[in-house]
Amino acid sequence: MAATHPKAPTAQRLAQGCWSAFWDYETPKVIVVRNRRLGVVYRAVQLLILLYFVWYVFIVQKSYQDSETGPESSIITKVKGITQSEHKVWDVEEYVKPPEGGSVFSIITRIEVTPFQTLGACPESIRVPNTTCHLDADCTAGELDMLGNGLRTGRCVPYYHGEAKTCEVSGWCPVEDGAAVSHFLGKMAPNFTILIKNSIHYPKFQFSKGNIAHREDDYLRRCTFDQGFDPYCPIFRLGFIVEQAGENFTELAHRGGVIGVIINWDCDLDLPSSHCNPKYSFRRLDPKHVPASSGYNFRFAKYYRVNSTTTRTLIKAYGIRIDVIVHGQAGKFSLIPTIINLATALTSIGVGSFLCDWILLTFMNKNKVYSHKKFDKVCAPSRPSSSWPVTLALILGQAPPPPRHCSQSLAPGPSGQWGPQGAEPGKVVGSPESHSIPALSEQIADTPDRCVGQGLPSSESPLQDSTPTDPKGLAQL
Repeated sequence: MAATHPKAPTAQRLAQGCWSAFWDYETPKVIVVRNRRLGVVYRAVQLLILLYFVWYVFIVQKSYQDSETGPESSIITKVKGITQSEHKVWDVEEYVKPPEGGSVFSIITRIEVTPFQTLGACPESIRVPNTTCHLDADCTAGELDMLGNGLRTGRCVPYYHGEAKTCEVSGWCPVEDGAAVSHFLGKMAPNFTILIKNSIHYPKFQFSKGNIAHREDDYLRRCTFDQGFDPYCPIFRLGFIVEQAGENFTELAHRGGVIGVIINWDCDLDLPSSHCNPKYSFRRLDPKHVPASSGYNFRFAKYYRVNSTTTRTLIKAYGIRIDVIVHGQAGKFSLIPTIINLATALTSIGVGSFLCDWILLTFMNKNKVYSHKKFDKVCAPSRPSSSWPVTLALILGQAPPPPRHCSQSLAPGPSGQWGPQGAEPGKVVGSPESHSIPALSEQIADTPDRCVGQGLPSSESPLQDSTPTDPKGLAQL
């Protein structure tokens, strides 16, 4: 009677099983399933994946190219034109701020002028919080309000107009609200012309280009921008820019605003440089629908002396600020992104097989039959080095030692003998009695003895299908 051995703990056996399964090798098994519906799904998924990569990835996104974004850019601007207000003619030197001609500049369209301001004492603006008063006791001497116009003297004085009273301040007087005069400069402003000179450079591809045509005549003196017919004449009318941004010029000139001129350089460097052209777009950048912060304005002052007294003119300017923004992307064919995206495309086609396998093994009828056909377990001998004694025995003309099978594929038969499941009773597959020497000589051709998964009949064993080999011929080698 065979001795019984204590079973290993469950955790230990589980760990041993996981460790053994970690070193298993899995290889696909090709099974042809003749099912029209499943075949339609499989080919439809493959077609969708193929169209996605061919049309979107390679044609639209141009993923076969190496790309560079954010070109190095230089911008020079120049404004020309004159306009007039009620009592004065204005030229470029007065209504363009700053005058350097950078990528951000302002064109003044309306001003509120407070002339002849001198240092002294005067009523504070009624718009400043907590500045109205009735008695001197309502005003604190020496108080400085960050939203006010000066240092409070402690006196309560009448306002510039009306019956109201405000606290007196020491500063530039009169204050802005008390004596400001408005002038509108936007009457002829829509006809101002703006030259935007832009050049870009992509350092990765050593590519440079500008937005002005290479002509030696007085071309820029008589041209205006037209995207379709004259894209290399970057001279824009101010009214055209505001119109393209979808704004009303009169309203914008009164309240001010910020308009963005966006120059986009999207260049396919696989084509000639003549196909790399700038594209312009215009839109308003500031939030015009927010009443608390709509519009654009700024203040500046002009100083002079009158009778040895320092005097200034304070100007609150409303205008249209132009922000020139340049961006773009350049691409050129490169082998590395092409290979990467091709490999991704070929790998993604396998999604169709995964989806159809899931449908086949989950929803189809006879899914257990498909599962049995798809998954097989083939076990190698427990001692791979045993092939050398077999080879040596065959060369010497002796009987080889019996091969050893995987324990997972063995099961007790009805007579108590051990062998692969499904083997004939009383016969142990793989024993020396069941196979001839020529059949075992197949191990020399790197075909080790294998055990077949559960449920495989013994008549389908690879050892029984081996082609006889002449041991004497091997010995002669």
